[in-house]
Amino acid sequence: MDKEFFNGMNLAEDISEEDFQYIKDGWEKVQDALSKDEFIDKFNKFKEEYKDASFFSDKDFIDMVVNPFTGEETKGETVSNFDVDTPKTIAEVEPGRQGFSVIARVMSISNPKSFTSRKGEDGQLANMQIADNTGEVRLVLWSENIKHLKHISEGDIVEISEIDCKDGFRGGKEFSLRPRSLLRSIDETSENYPNNIAEFPVYEENIVSIADIVPDEKVSIIGRLIRVPTPHSYESNGKKGKVTSLEIQDKTGKIAYTLWNKDVKLIDTLDLKEGDIVKILNEQSRERNGEISLSHWDGRILKVEGDYDIPEYEENIIKIGGAQEIKDVTLIGIVTKIQDTIQFDRQDGTKGFVKSIEITDETGSIRVTLWGDDTKLKVSKGDILKVMGGNIEYDDYATSGYRVNTNWNTELRVNPEENEDLAESLNEIASKLGPITIREVQDHEDDGEEVDIIGRLITLNDSHSFQRDDGTTGFVRSGDIADSTGKVRISFWDEKAEASYGIGKAYQVENARTRLGMYEVELNVGKTTRVIELTDAESSDLPSFEELEEQIYETKKIFDIDEDDMNIKVVARILEIEDTREFERQDGTKGLVRNMTIGDDSGFIPVTLWDDKTNLPYDINEAIKIQNPRINYNDMSNRVELSIGNSTNILQPSYNELTSLPDIEELQNILYTSKDIAGLELEDRSVKIKGTFSDPFIERILMPKCPVCNRTLEDEDEEECPHCGNYIDKPKYLLMLPGKLTDDTGEIQVTFFNELVEQLLDMKHDDIVALYEESEGDIGFLETKAMDLEGRTLELLADVTYNNYDEEIRLRPKKIFKNEF
Repeated sequence: MDKEFFNGMNLAEDISEEDFQYIKDGWEKVQDALSKDEFIDKFNKFKEEYKDASFFSDKDFIDMVVNPFTGEETKGETVSNFDVDTPKTIAEVEPGRQGFSVIARVMSISNPKSFTSRKGEDGQLANMQIADNTGEVRLVLWSENIKHLKHISEGDIVEISEIDCKDGFRGGKEFSLRPRSLLRSIDETSENYPNNIAEFPVYEENIVSIADIVPDEKVSIIGRLIRVPTPHSYESNGKKGKVTSLEIQDKTGKIAYTLWNKDVKLIDTLDLKEGDIVKILNEQSRERNGEISLSHWDGRILKVEGDYDIPEYEENIIKIGGAQEIKDVTLIGIVTKIQDTIQFDRQDGTKGFVKSIEITDETGSIRVTLWGDDTKLKVSKGDILKVMGGNIEYDDYATSGYRVNTNWNTELRVNPEENEDLAESLNEIASKLGPITIREVQDHEDDGEEVDIIGRLITLNDSHSFQRDDGTTGFVRSGDIADSTGKVRISFWDEKAEASYGIGKAYQVENARTRLGMYEVELNVGKTTRVIELTDAESSDLPSFEELEEQIYETKKIFDIDEDDMNIKVVARILEIEDTREFERQDGTKGLVRNMTIGDDSGFIPVTLWDDKTNLPYDINEAIKIQNPRINYNDMSNRVELSIGNSTNILQPSYNELTSLPDIEELQNILYTSKDIAGLELEDRSVKIKGTFSDPFIERILMPKCPVCNRTLEDEDEEECPHCGNYIDKPKYLLMLPGKLTDDTGEIQVTFFNELVEQLLDMKHDDIVALYEESEGDIGFLETKAMDLEGRTLELLADVTYNNYDEEIRLRPKKIFKNEF
């Protein structure tokens, strides 16, 4: 008999062979009394009936089917009508017995707890402690039984039917109700019930004063709820949960009552709020750090009404200016500063979060430290914040000398309605808050002053790293932010440098620190600075990005650029761009440089890109917009050039900016002068020239260079550079192909380098070097390719250079337009 025999039986997917054998044995016991379908149907019905009772196994359900037919005790018997003559005593019932009834006194009741079954279904359970003259036991009520609690209280005598007894999780036995079990209170003086009711334990509520509570006891209290903090998240041993501590007061004192995990829902379920009178029954007291508190486990909390000797809660709000070291205080003030949340690592490896807020009243200001979930509090500058249950502590770093530290028991209210009169008195402070204009930033005369601004980001450089004195790595990213009054340089540091920003977007920057630059005040955005991206509605008073650009930068054609120009904007197209080169600075550090030429319909200009700017994501023919380039005058070429460093931004032009910019072919025709060889002059740059190529000279096509200083080596086998002294493991090679170019007017020497040599020979640099090394210095493999170039018609873009050795001008091509026979 295998498992297919029991198809249709709702067995556990991971049922063991031992449990399956138990099922087969059960079937064999009843197969003469039940058909297989009847057996399976009874099993499935019992399993459905007890689906929320997670402690029942498939073996238990088999017992419920089989035992009524085998006569083993009364297991599986169900009582359809409660019989007062058949109740069992608590002592005589053993685990495994089912379907019995008892009469007992309710000694305690828990609040219902929520749970999720293994099938993902939501349910509830509650515990009752019941006792008779023979003993005491825990009774578990499931979802369908919870309704009975509306009519049952501690101390009631109850009759309960259709109970099952099992081994309890905490040792001993435990009673559990079925979905259709009956539970009702009875009159213990009734003559219809056994006389032993008089011998049942007496329930005593034993309400104690809060001041009289001692640790490690089950206690009951009645008090007024004076604080209901927002639940906090926590993590312990890899598990996450929720916790909150209600604060309860009677005429003798106050005590915290802690709710854990799903029990925090009791706040909403019971609609608990400040001012309610609550009764806490049978909860455990404990002592920690010298303070006694209560925790919610198996007891319960309920709201009560009546004439209790409990004082009304009188709130004592202290003034900030009178702050001193004291616990459990209430303050109220206007929020005048908010710092960003800081993440840190706890000793147990979990992540923690902390945030500082400054509040101010008419007597002074104080910093409030928020932890964990409280860092997510939705609060803005100008809001009124009420802090209830904070601890004022001494703080060396605070201006006031003190700070307010919050905890699980602290309640935070933003713009509290119950303190409207007090909030009204803070409006004068609120009127002085708010961001200043960028023009006003320049009026600050000291480093480190904190300011708030609103502006639009108009430039943004790449982030780059640096080494601090302590050996750690830092990051910084700079840009410019502007409003209608001007612009200011802003630097984002470390985590702020790695955040995502967008050019043209509007931001509110709070707690930025001033830094006195060489010519103007700049702003630093660090750990405690808040950068808030604004919506279109929130930034409607700011000029648009295009308006700010026109306000700050003067748009210039290339022909009109002067060496004294500042804050200009150039829209042009990339005509030429070279590979990035590495160089060594005087201080020994490495730098990167890259050259390109850009042009518009008025002319072209050389551009030098430095360091991070060499990673330009554009190529030849693409249009770019350059904001605020540095302008240098080159004495050698007798013209101005553009230098692109960290203070310059390169952006994609807008559609309107592109309308007047010709495409590259039009620019080439406009900018590049066509000349014949006889008409070439030494000052010629980027001229177009056409001729026949001849006499390719390949003997020194591979020029060895020092990989460190890039100087030419006389001998490629040298192990030490004669120029910089560095060890040479392997030289790098410059491709160089000299020859002649001839037209009807004359002849001129021409030398091609690197990419242009690759283009002429139709071979990659690395492939040429690899073949050269394999042939041990023989360049014969290039002879055929070089000879194929003889007689070719080339159209070039070239600069004219002067060769001191020959005292002749030569051509240095920059681009090959045509290569044909």
